[in-house]
Amino acid sequence: METFVHTLTDNWALFREGFVTTVELFVLAAAGAITGGITLAAMRVSPVPSFRTFGAVYVNLLRNTPLTLVLFFVAFGFPYLQINFSFFVFAVIGLTAYHAAFVCEAVRSGINTVPVGQAEAARSIGLTFGQTLRFVVLPQAVRAVVPPLASVMNALLKNTTVAAGFSVAEAASIRSNLSELGYPVLAGLAWMVIGFLILVIPIAVLQRHLERVWRVAR
Repeated sequence: METFVHTLTDNWALFREGFVTTVELFVLAAAGAITGGITLAAMRVSPVPSFRTFGAVYVNLLRNTPLTLVLFFVAFGFPYLQINFSFFVFAVIGLTAYHAAFVCEAVRSGINTVPVGQAEAARSIGLTFGQTLRFVVLPQAVRAVVPPLASVMNALLKNTTVAAGFSVAEAASIRSNLSELGYPVLAGLAWMVIGFLILVIPIAVLQRHLERVWRVAR
């Protein structure tokens, strides 16, 4: 037990820096994925055929491509095109692009729960497609997408560990550093699990709170 505790206390700076980087990756990629996902969802239900086609191709392509390959393409393909950023920025771009496809499908499923009559009524009073989506459809759809969207965010948080394979010193890199320092690998992994649980719990709490509030609002 003493060794287990010292694995954390002796390497507190290593754990802190790793999980701070993980949180930064998550927050930036989550913001980008939600923004991009909503935009893609709007394109998928757009009356413009080219927008619908682009949204469908993007979602089907990204959802069926392993995240590792997406990050590999971004980290090594972009520099080939003379687009140079840090590996941290590349990781954010890759995580955002990948999870935006899943956010899109979650939001689109919520849009499909809104009765068609709502959109028809909005159009009958002169609202454009964008105004109908923004003021009528999305406010109703968002209540239905909380559970699947929370699942996507949980997946995004855990998928940040893939970035360790691309020279980003986040939480998943802690294990290899502890191994080099001679600390028990299992103790390090146990502390990493505890750390991720601490990060995941607020997402679950927020999900339950929003579901309760919006259920009452209905």
